[in-house]
Order: sequence, then structure tokens, then C-alpha cells
Amino acid sequence: MEAYSERYEAALVLAARTHRNHTRKAGDVPYIVHLAHVSIILIRHGFGEDVAIAGLLHDAVEDQGLPLEEIEAGFGPAVAAMVSALTERKHENGVERPWETRKREVLHQLERAGVDAVAVKAADTLHTVRSLLAGLAERGPAHWSQFSRGPDQSLWFYERVAEIVRERLGAHPLADELDRAVDALEEVILSGEGR
Repeated sequence: MEAYSERYEAALVLAARTHRNHTRKAGDVPYIVHLAHVSIILIRHGFGEDVAIAGLLHDAVEDQGLPLEEIEAGFGPAVAAMVSALTERKHENGVERPWETRKREVLHQLERAGVDAVAVKAADTLHTVRSLLAGLAERGPAHWSQFSRGPDQSLWFYERVAEIVRERLGAHPLADELDRAVDALEEVILSGEGR
């Protein structure tokens, strides 16, 4: 991947515009910060442009309703397939689906996703867990009030994602980094500081 790419820039612009009114759960940080970090993590771990672009766009369909066809038209079927594999179905018939059901489906999808999509989910989870750790360090257990679930259920989900990533990516350094982050979260929770 070259240092500059018009295609990557187009994906970054699309992500920024699509998520322009979207902030992270725990504060007023623009959501594009998360997407940029996911993409940067993937680039730093040596993944190619399609994977880095999927990192930028992985939440566009799920959170903002961007048509998957628009992603495919702009960035090709490989990027669209990765985004599709990582898209959670949050609502059914206008009603929010239960968190547990959605997360089990995400895990099921991840077990069957291509390796590149698994890498995007690993980078996504890595940044989410690192952000969560920073929030807990700053605000303590009150930080959990910003999330759908508390420490035990959240840790269960992140541990399961890390297990699947390890199974699918093997000894890849991204899997190692994710394991370390999830272990650090478990330590904070079990110590009582994150509960």
C-alpha cells in the first residue's frame, strides 16, 4: 500500500461524512476517531488497502444505514463483503433486538467470516477495549453507565471475540495485541477497580 491513495482518501471522506453526527458512547469524541484508529491498527499490522478501507467503513451500514451497495460500488466486492460480515442487525420490525441475541449472532458471523474480516473485527475490538480501559482509568466504574452492558457481559463478549480471532489468525501479532488488551480489562474488572 502506497503512502497516499485516492481510494483510501475517498473511504476516509465517506466515513467522516457518514458518521459526521455520531460520537463515541462515552463522551463527545467524534466517531471518526474510532474508525481511523481501527484502520491505522490494520495498516500498522501490515494489512492491505481493502482491509484498511473496511476498517474505516465497518460501522457505516450498521450504525448509519449506509447502503452496502454504495460501499461495493465505491470500493469493490471484497470491502463490501468484509463490512457485511461485520454488520450487526440491531433492529427487527422497528424494534431493538436483545443485546445477547445480537452479540451471539456477531460471534457466529465472525466464526464464518473471511480472515480479513476477522482482522477488522480484531482491530475494532482492540481499539474499543483500549478506549474502555482509558475511560475506566479516568472515570472509574461510573464509566460503565455509558454502555449497554456492564463489566461481566462486556468482558464475556470481548474474551469470546479474542478467542475467535486467535483461532482464525493464529500467532498473528494483532491477535497477541488483542489478547493483551482483553487480559488487561479482565485484570481491572477482577481487581474491583473496573466494577
